[in-house]
Amino acid sequence: MPGMTPDMVIQTGNEALKMVLLLSLPMLGVALVVGIAISLFQAVTQIQEMTLTFVPKIIAVFAVTILAAPWMTEQLVHFTHDLFAMIPALTQ
Repeated sequence: MPGMTPDMVIQTGNEALKMVLLLSLPMLGVALVVGIAISLFQAVTQIQEMTLTFVPKIIAVFAVTILAAPWMTEQLVHFTHDLFAMIPALTQ
């Protein structure tokens, strides 16, 4: 049967969404942990500076992005390779 079936489209879309969630997890997790730590620090010290909430999160997310970049690239290359390997089956 030539072409993509609706099930194949749904499965490919599902895999793409899983990839997006997997790749965003390190940055979102660090932003969450740093945000909670800063909120706790602000509650204990009663310092209510607005930039105190954003600057450490930005730095932490940037650092995790740099550290996770090789892993993220490997995951994306693997996913893309699997997509390209599926092309011959779609043209039959």
